[in-house]
Amino acid sequence: AKPLVPSLPQSPSSGADSSGSQDIVKILRKAKSFNTLIRLLKTTQIINQVNAQLVTSKNGGLTILAPDDGAFSELKAGYFNSLGDRQQKALIQYHVLPVYVSSSNFDALSNPVLTLASDSPTGYQLNVTAYGNSVNISTGVVNATLTGIVYTDKTLAIYHVDKVLIPLDFSKPKPIAPAPAVAKAPKADKENASAEDDDQAQAAKDSSGAMSLVGTQGTTLVSFGVVLLAAAATMSS
Repeated sequence: AKPLVPSLPQSPSSGADSSGSQDIVKILRKAKSFNTLIRLLKTTQIINQVNAQLVTSKNGGLTILAPDDGAFSELKAGYFNSLGDRQQKALIQYHVLPVYVSSSNFDALSNPVLTLASDSPTGYQLNVTAYGNSVNISTGVVNATLTGIVYTDKTLAIYHVDKVLIPLDFSKPKPIAPAPAVAKAPKADKENASAEDDDQAQAAKDSSGAMSLVGTQGTTLVSFGVVLLAAAATMSS
């Protein structure tokens, strides 16, 4: 089949090196202009995961979508360092497909395509569109194009991509934690509390009535005493 992605003039020769191993860092260094990607592969230690995966999955292989230094320079200043350790690793893993895709086989991929960062069937995916001699990658945030083959053999393919692929997952809002449920008082306790309130109200009412009765009786006694004194004064005179 006709390759959908052209070879780059500076691409290393295809095939494993003289030691028989596929040294991804060495391949990228020979291709030039991938220094930032090499550094990030090392600092995030994703290079160890990729190499291990390549050794243990000889049948499936790997595909690396490699942004060059110019693509990384287009990111907002300090963008990568603003990410947490987990997101930094996910960003680099997002540029690796856990399968080998030849330059003529991109149109056979089924979207959405899983990446090495995919931690679930719906996480860290991308869409690939191949038509004519063009292969486009869409993340939902970035639309990029494969501009050439950096390296390819039967199990490893590295393609030059013109932009850093930012996962849509980085833009998804974090789920809001549900508010803690308010514990409701048991029904029996509520009824007891109402009964206690009624008893207290009745006691206050009785106390008020008693005070009113004492006040009334006190006034009557005082008035009766005044009448007696007036009568005694009249008799004396």
